[in-house]
Amino acid sequence: MHILVCGGTGCRASQAELISENLKTEIENRGLENEIKVVSTGCFGFCEKGPVVKVVPDDTFYTEVRPSDAKDIIEEHVIKGRPLKRLLYKNPKNENKVTSTAHIDFYKKQVRIALRNCGFIDPENVDEYIGRDGYAALGKILAEKSPEEVIAIIKDSELRGRGGGGFPTGLKWEITRNVENKEKYVVCNADEGDPGAFMDRSILEGDPHSVIEAMAICGFCIGADKGLVYIRAEYPLAIERLKIAIKQAREYGLLGDNILESGFKFDIELRYGAGAFFSGEETALIHSMEGFRGEPTFKPPFPSVSGYKGKPTNVNNVETFANIPVIINKGAEWFNAIGSEKSKGTKVFALAGKVNNVGLIEVPMGITLREIIFDIGGGIRGGKKFKAVQTGGPSGGCLTEKDLDIPIDYDNLIKAGSMMGSGGMIVLDEDDCMVSIAKFYLEFTLDESCGKCTPCRIGNKRLFEILEKITEGKGTEEDLERLRLLSNVIKDTSLCGLGQTSPNPILSTLDNFYDEYKAHVVDGKCPAGQCKSLLKYEIDSEACTGCTLCFRNCPVGAISGERKSPHYIDQSLCIKCGVCYDKCKFKAINIV
Repeated sequence: MHILVCGGTGCRASQAELISENLKTEIENRGLENEIKVVSTGCFGFCEKGPVVKVVPDDTFYTEVRPSDAKDIIEEHVIKGRPLKRLLYKNPKNENKVTSTAHIDFYKKQVRIALRNCGFIDPENVDEYIGRDGYAALGKILAEKSPEEVIAIIKDSELRGRGGGGFPTGLKWEITRNVENKEKYVVCNADEGDPGAFMDRSILEGDPHSVIEAMAICGFCIGADKGLVYIRAEYPLAIERLKIAIKQAREYGLLGDNILESGFKFDIELRYGAGAFFSGEETALIHSMEGFRGEPTFKPPFPSVSGYKGKPTNVNNVETFANIPVIINKGAEWFNAIGSEKSKGTKVFALAGKVNNVGLIEVPMGITLREIIFDIGGGIRGGKKFKAVQTGGPSGGCLTEKDLDIPIDYDNLIKAGSMMGSGGMIVLDEDDCMVSIAKFYLEFTLDESCGKCTPCRIGNKRLFEILEKITEGKGTEEDLERLRLLSNVIKDTSLCGLGQTSPNPILSTLDNFYDEYKAHVVDGKCPAGQCKSLLKYEIDSEACTGCTLCFRNCPVGAISGERKSPHYIDQSLCIKCGVCYDKCKFKAINIV
């Protein structure tokens, strides 16, 4: 029997390591250490219900486990052979307890390719990766295929880059191979910087060997003997597991001078990023790895021609690489049978925001937003009304109810005014102000801009000032026209993808929520009640009982009144924190 404990960053933050320790202690106390193994795995994806524990081979799935539950899991489940009912997942539709992941809506529509091993193996044990066809693809190509044949397989699979651009992976490899140079490089972009995104981190934490194997395959194809993983230093667990995996691969002869006695030489090193969002752009990333300021440069030349140290360099992100070994093992036809006409395979999304089932999901291309949000995600939290979903992070846009049934792929999302991006997906409800959302993303981009080009450096600053003016109730209708005009100028004139896409959240919210912008500048009101400068709290004298609860909790003494008499809010003192509104038991405080 194996007891699998989620060992991803999210669950570790909720004491998953202590759960593992307690389970091991209980097993040792009963002398069962030779019969039961506790394994710390990668992310199961069901972050909303973490920490999660899975018992195999009976496939019992426990949610919201605490360290104190370890004793009961061993006593009841292992020794007495009956599931611990209080830790089983409860189906919100019928209140029934569910024992297996196969019967949980969150997992039903998922197809796990890039995430195939996350939650199933010990990421720090190369033997477990090998036990699930690990390094079989590398062995197969070294023994049976030429680089051209492998590239043809990747091209036939129609795999597109999962980092956001969607460029055909096989074509990128072919271009890099065809450039004549004795020195070439394979780069894995693990600089994941979108707000709310944790796809690449989870793959590296749960299945680092899949990326190592894929990089070696890429090296064989393009003629490179050196691989570099550019990873942000804020990912300590991913870095630790990558280091362990690289060391194990070297010990097994899967990295080094003579891989599997084939004569092929390839090794991997890590390069650390300081958390700069724009360093995810491939030319900025390469400059950062070279020790320079991470700024983008004009293309062409593309990195495939002149990249790291001026040599031909192939750059793919973590998720793209994670698909490669499966495509080699199962074939191009198997892979491109999944997905939509122009976007094959699956996509990993970090589903977050106002949705019931926050987590990491992998779904076939062509699935609809409605299926993701309401079937996999379990609908909107608290029974609130769905308002929008932001895809593509700061570079993407907000999609609304009218977009819920479009098939998700690269082209359809762009047509709808957003983009795939690396896979962030943040769900918004009726309480979210779309003007504030646009301002939030623009502020992020403003902070992360490298400052090299004027449209991005200065233009985005002016955009932010206009949005700030609107949310403070000082905007005009002319400001709305300026927003649109300046956004389009920035898109057309910025140097790199960061600046070219930074106005997308503004343009998409202007298109879909123009009335909300207009309410801010014409009526001086925030319909969602989120912009503090436009809020006013008033006490209904007829509903107020004079309980003094609001008076006692106001942090700035803006409320006055006698006990058992109606109270009053001094608007000149009120900081609009909302404490009085939250504390009032008689609904006597109104937001106007």
